[in-house]
Amino acid sequence: MVVGVPTLGVNDGVSRRDALAALGAVGVGTTAGCLGTLGVGDGVAVTSTTATTQFRGGLQRQGVYPDARVPTEAGPAWTLRGVNTGDHTAAKASPVALASGDLLVPGDSGSLWRVTPAGDVVWQTEVTNASRGIHGTPAVADGVAFIGAYDGVMTALDVESGDLAWRANLGDAIGSSPGYHDGVVYIAVEYADPSGAMFGLDASSGDVVWEDQRVTDHPHSTCAIDRDAGRLVVGSNDGYLYAWSYPDLEFVWKTPTEQPIKGPVATYDGSAFFGSWDRNAYRVALDDGSVEWTKRTGGLVMSGPSVDAATGTVYVGSKDETLYALDAASGDETWTFDADGAIIGCPTVTSEHVLVGAYDETLHVVSKADGEPTWGSSGVGRVTSTPLVHDRAVYFTDRASETYLADESGASGTSGGLYKVASAV
Repeated sequence: MVVGVPTLGVNDGVSRRDALAALGAVGVGTTAGCLGTLGVGDGVAVTSTTATTQFRGGLQRQGVYPDARVPTEAGPAWTLRGVNTGDHTAAKASPVALASGDLLVPGDSGSLWRVTPAGDVVWQTEVTNASRGIHGTPAVADGVAFIGAYDGVMTALDVESGDLAWRANLGDAIGSSPGYHDGVVYIAVEYADPSGAMFGLDASSGDVVWEDQRVTDHPHSTCAIDRDAGRLVVGSNDGYLYAWSYPDLEFVWKTPTEQPIKGPVATYDGSAFFGSWDRNAYRVALDDGSVEWTKRTGGLVMSGPSVDAATGTVYVGSKDETLYALDAASGDETWTFDADGAIIGCPTVTSEHVLVGAYDETLHVVSKADGEPTWGSSGVGRVTSTPLVHDRAVYFTDRASETYLADESGASGTSGGLYKVASAV
């Protein structure tokens, strides 16, 4: 442990990368743990190999739930307000379901809620007071939730009580979602330089067990881990997709696009699928990073693709207001659905439907077979979260309304909320 090195905060005027460089001869791994530990809580035992739940259903981030069912006709059941209150335009965080049936709901207000299917709040914990709050989605293992925030801190909380287990300060901002495997939490972290890094944290203590500082320019993308292919991959605002071997975590390649990669990466069939601000969706080979196909869209691609192994189909949205269904092998277009607003959030795929939110303040539900609309549900703001289908109901969050954001007091508008949509018959 390095003596006399303060824990770094987002407003300290020095980046974590600068601090590491100043420490010179000290090993990166040792320094990282010392800089990062905030000393909150006593730690917690996390020993399971896999997570109970995590963003997009698992480490490969495929976003497909083959046993989930969407109501044929649906209407609003209840709304929890105050979840999203900020004006940052990044895709909002998404709810996840616990084994008990309750939900964990993060928001850009900086809080994490545990909510029952009836809409009752079990607890609410303020994770951060940073202005952009939380945009990532929790991973949960052994009753512990892991979540990052825009203060650059990763936090572990007990899901039963909402109490903090540990906090680790890793950089200047975290906008991505963590991945959990075999006692380690993996996360992309942003620095103000602009720069960034990938980290692996011991899930029980928050200590840094691995980091790679080569990622640059604000990595906002959520990483994917493909155990069959032996790769961990993540995108960054520098336009590169980065890859490490897994589980030994040796850097193996990076593949360029022409613009930032902001959305989550999905893996399937030995390849990574992702979008870029160069308006393309990509399929890239995990073994060597070679580009296998690209699909040009009419707008920036911030949406993270869903990949349905059963049908060999990739579903991805674009800011051109279109949801695309693409053949996973070739990238050829199968069908398209035209929303009335830009799509930057990730689609969710069930047995028969694809669900995706858009800037038209609507969650759209379309047929997986042909893209024909089934129903939609509207909120008060842009819908950029990834929808959750749970126990034959649908949950999603939206951004605060434009009138709310225009008035600092919020008096003339409505904050973004968590919505439950259930069977109307």
